[in-house]
Amino acid sequence: MAAKKVASTNATPATGRRKSSVARVRLVEGKGQITINKRSIDDYFGLETLKQIVRQPLELTNTLDKFDVFVTVDGGGIAGQAGAIRHGIARALVKVDEAANKQILKTAGLLTRDPRMKERKKYGLHKARKAVQFVKR
Repeated sequence: MAAKKVASTNATPATGRRKSSVARVRLVEGKGQITINKRSIDDYFGLETLKQIVRQPLELTNTLDKFDVFVTVDGGGIAGQAGAIRHGIARALVKVDEAANKQILKTAGLLTRDPRMKERKKYGLHKARKAVQFVKR
């Protein structure tokens, strides 16, 4: 039996990034289902706040029940992955209808990639900034 094709030719692809997570997002006309790594959003994210982060661009543009979202995400933790998915969905919505969605998403700050990354560990230290306790005598 052949594998089921996830996205058809009318899919709108986009990439979202946050910390070390990368999300490849496809928007397809549909009923509002969100599938992340072949699992539903409720199975993938346990916390309601992470689900809200993912749905935020769809809620702002009133397209929550107009598109099915298919996501492949890897790298980082669940919070970084949720942010990457949000970034990818926002970019895909701009590709779908730039005139209607770009200004809404830009004022909400969802099109800007969050540049904050983990600081690298330095030699002679335990972590990026944590050092050995100073001994006076």
